[in-house]
Amino acid sequence: MSTGNSKFGVRKTGDGRLPGDLTRKQLLERIIRVDHAGEFGAVRIYEGQYAVLKNSDQADTIKHMKEQEEVHRAKFEELLAERRVRPTLLSPLWSVAGFALGAGTALLGKEAAMACTEAVEEVIDEHYQHQLQQLGDDESELKETIQKFRDEEIEHRDIARANGAADAPGYELLTSAVKTGSKLAIWLSSRI
Repeated sequence: MSTGNSKFGVRKTGDGRLPGDLTRKQLLERIIRVDHAGEFGAVRIYEGQYAVLKNSDQADTIKHMKEQEEVHRAKFEELLAERRVRPTLLSPLWSVAGFALGAGTALLGKEAAMACTEAVEEVIDEHYQHQLQQLGDDESELKETIQKFRDEEIEHRDIARANGAADAPGYELLTSAVKTGSKLAIWLSSRI
């Protein structure tokens, strides 16, 4: 049984659109723009963490996650060009803020860096899941990309948990602040 209202049970992106909802084109542009911004910010967070923790036992772990985020960012840069989508105008801000967040939490200790990672990746997991629900069968390649990246973000969250995220000083306050900031960054990047 179809979950959309397209013929033959194929659900298309934008099916079920209501007056005032984004058009299919606007939705896809917003998804690509915000995902590029998020992956760009994630690379900067890991670069900040690595700058502080490059001589620690967490260096290889952070480097691995950063390298995966670089692949994600490159894919969304490719999609920006292919689909002629304007990137967010906030990239310079995300460059500075991402590095500062990564370096700042790492200066609090490797557990705080992992708590930051856990918080960001939890938000991204939910964000990507929501996008997967919005995309139809007509965007199967984009859905596969987002699902693959979501799986890797979940891996990063789990790595952070296994590496002491919950032992960070002020864990609840820190993760709450990072989640709030991440949600705000998503909201702003999708629009600006």
